[in-house]
Order: sequence, then structure tokens, then C-alpha cells
Amino acid sequence: MNIEIDNNSGFCFGVVKAIETAESELKKNKTLYCLGDIVHNDAEVKRLENKGLITISHEEFRKLKNTKILLRAHGEPPETYEIAKKNNIELIDASCPIVLNLQKKIDKAYIDFSSVHGQIIIFGKEGHAEVIGLLGHTENKGIVISNEKDLKKIDFSKPINIFSQTTKSRSSYHIIIEKIKERMIRETGNDEINFIINDSTCRAVSNRDIFLKDFAKKHNIIIFVSGKKSSNGKVLYEVCRKQNKRSYFVSETYELKKEWFKKEDSVGICGATSTPTWLMQKMKSAIKNINL
Repeated sequence: MNIEIDNNSGFCFGVVKAIETAESELKKNKTLYCLGDIVHNDAEVKRLENKGLITISHEEFRKLKNTKILLRAHGEPPETYEIAKKNNIELIDASCPIVLNLQKKIDKAYIDFSSVHGQIIIFGKEGHAEVIGLLGHTENKGIVISNEKDLKKIDFSKPINIFSQTTKSRSSYHIIIEKIKERMIRETGNDEINFIINDSTCRAVSNRDIFLKDFAKKHNIIIFVSGKKSSNGKVLYEVCRKQNKRSYFVSETYELKKEWFKKEDSVGICGATSTPTWLMQKMKSAIKNINL
């Protein structure tokens, strides 16, 4: 049985930076607080917790004082920084530079668009950590949309400035942009619409679906490794499943089933941007040990 791990899968740059920062801090101190799961992968969170990382909620964060707290790659709203200053909390900011740059752009767009009573639209997943951070830069007045059904939230007679969550699919973003454009022209009866489009997806992440399509076709069976909390994982798994019906979503080795495999199979192992390489390698070893 031939087994291949996809070279394009695994942690994105922002997650790598956050984990390296956490590990560096844990070498200096026995414990370190992290605001929210450092990554949407239970196995990796557990590995870091064993080193002394303590995951806390935003509610717990508000109660802490005079301590040190790590901010994960997803980014935080302005309120988090205000609370930290008030409570004498030292922030170790591991926010992804791409996310921080996007926050600055949204901050400026919100100020500029306020004078024309425009709307800031964020194409992303409602409640996602990154989206919460982005919304904070609109005083939580931005409109979050994730599909065509959400377009009912928008007033198409008013100016629109649209951004995307960095990890969203570029093709999905393009489709929603075209839908908005059509509705604005129809609503205003004019081709001259005030519609500003921002290219804010992270290419290193958003282009992974293209590589995965080829990888999924290449093998008889696909083992997609991801944490169940990962929205990116759910999207990329569906990309695999559409190309290969023998695609299986697993988070740990004990979820593998002998009946999935055949001796002559070519097996592809891939994962989300929150999937550690060591976990995919662990899956490969476990599959090798299946007695067929």
C-alpha cells in the first residue's frame, strides 16, 4: 500500500508563528495563558497544554490582572487591547501579520465610509475568531455574510465596501462579489455603483483547495486529518469528498477503520491549515500498521 502525505497541507505561516511563540515563552516560564484555542486542533492544543499552555476564555480574560497572555494568530478586536491595558496584562501578540494588516484596512474603511453612510461587509463565518476581531474594527457595525442567503442583510441602495476573512475560498468570494454587484445595479438602476472590493484572502491558504483537488484525484482513498472545530478543515474536506468518494475525515488515529482500506490502495493523507505535520505522520504510521 502506497501512502503519501500532501506537502501543501498543514499549518499556515500564522499558526506556525503562534506555536513557535508559545513554545519559546514556555521555555522561559512553566505556564502561559492563551486567549482561546491556539489552533483548532485538539491534539495540538493538548500537546501544548502538556508543556504548560493554559487556554482561557474571553470571560476569564476580563478577570485576570498583572499577568502575561498570548494572543493567537486569528487576531483580536480593539477591546481586548483596552482590557489588557486596564488590567496591567502583558500581551504576547502572535496575531498573523496578514490579519493585522486586514484589520488596519477595515479600520480605515469604516472611518472613510461613515461619511457616506456606507456598509462594511465581511465575507466570513459568523462567530469565527478572526471575524470577531475584524468586526471590532467597525464598532461591531459591519455586516457578516457567509452565503447568498445572507444577502438579505444588505441595503443595496447604499455604498458597499467588502472584505473577506483571510481563510475563505477565493472562488466563493468572487461568486458572492458578483451577486452583490448584480443586486446593486438592479436596485439602483445604474451601472455606476459605489462598490469597493478588497482582495483580502490569504493566497497561501485560499489556494489550497486547488492543490487538494489534484491530490484527491491522485489517490484511491483520502484520509483528511483535521480538528472538528476547524471551519477551514470542513471546507477543505468537502473539496476532497467531491473529487474522491472514498474520503474520510479523522481527528485521531483511533478513528481509522480497517474496512476503509485495501492492500492495493494508494492512500493520500492531507489536512487543514490547523493540522500539525506530526499528526499526519502519526496517521501514516497507523495506516502502515493496519493488518490487511
